[in-house]
Order: sequence, then C-alpha cells, then structure tokens
Amino acid sequence: MNKVVLFGTEAWAKLCHFYLAHDSSYEVVAFTVDQKYIKEDTFCGLPVVPFEAVENMYPPAEYKMMIAILAKKVNKVRAEKYYQAKTKGYELINYISSKAIVWPDMIVGDNCFIGEGAVCRPFLTIGNDVIIMGGTSLGHDSEIKDHCFIAPRATILGAVTIEPYCIIGGNSIILDGVKVAQECIIGAGSVIHENTKEKQVFRVTPPTLLPLPSDRMGNLIFRRQE
Repeated sequence: MNKVVLFGTEAWAKLCHFYLAHDSSYEVVAFTVDQKYIKEDTFCGLPVVPFEAVENMYPPAEYKMMIAILAKKVNKVRAEKYYQAKTKGYELINYISSKAIVWPDMIVGDNCFIGEGAVCRPFLTIGNDVIIMGGTSLGHDSEIKDHCFIAPRATILGAVTIEPYCIIGGNSIILDGVKVAQECIIGAGSVIHENTKEKQVFRVTPPTLLPLPSDRMGNLIFRRQE
C-alpha cells in the first residue's frame, strides 16, 4: 500500500483518514501540522509530527501527502500548505470515492477529494486542491479550477466555470453557462443564474423566527402565507 501523511488534526482530517482507510489503496501512517498547533502527540492513534520537519521523518521519496483542511479563509490556508508540501517534494494524492459516479474522460489535478454520491458528468475538468463533497452534481463540460470547495448537494449545471478559491454552498445551484469569478462565496440554497464578479458573496434570505413556541403552532406553519 502507498503510505500517506495527512496534514491536519481536525474533524476533516479524521474523516479523510476514515475514507482512505476504508475505500482506497493508501495507508495513513502519520499526521502533521505546524509545530505551534500540535496539542497531542497522537491523533487517530497515529503520530503527529511538526510540518517544519516532516520530510526528515517521512521523506517524500517514500511517502505521499494529502492536505486535509477545509475552506478556511476562502481555501487559502489549504492552498498555502498545498504549495509548501509540493516545495518539500511530496506527491499529493487524490481520494475519489468508489461510490461516486465518474467517467474515464474526467480530468482531475492533485490533492482532490470527491465524496460518495457525487455525480461527475462527461467532459468535466477539476483543477488542483479541490474538495467536492458527497451528493454533489457536476455538469458536463464544466470546469472547477484550483483551490475550490463544493459543499454537499450543490448542483453545477453544464458548461459552468468556477474560478479559483471559490466556495459553493450546500444545495446551491449554478445554472448553465455561468462563470463564478475568483474568491466568490455562494451561500447554501442560492441559485446563481448570471456571471458573478470577483469576491462577491451570495446568500438567501435567512429563515424567519416566529414569536410562538412549536407546541402552540398547530398547523399554522403549513398554511399558505399571504
């Protein structure tokens, strides 16, 4: 089995460890983070070593790496560690769930994650360092560029372009042919029907808190609101 070091000691790193252990040919042998963030010597029963010296203990000629960080600072924290790991000489692995639907023509970079239930349609291009969570739907002829995060059950229709450092929220929809500009955040449940501008943030109207407790509502909440 290919031996892998995971960067990260938070919930996402724990999940990546689980997926790799149960659905890949990789064996996670250690975790690494910057020295100042090490709180315990072990995580998930494996050693935690300083990133500053990881190549001395787990040399890149023998070990691979995955950067297991989510979307902090519009994915820029993950991107920073991605480039640092490559500078150290590490090959960065992908995880593509055996329960995802993919086609052999899909182009995918490195340090990518594609979760279970994701549907990746033909003529799809995925860049480097992209996280695509479970249940997403990625349309034909679309391109997801570097350092993006696609949340569960997001729907990206055909011929869409997602520029680098974007976050696409859960249950959002990007309609056909739309270009999402760099560093945009598309909030959960949003429907984007035209091109965006760089660093825009979209969200739907938040739910309304009603003044009555649930046990006094009866069927009122199901009635048509005028």
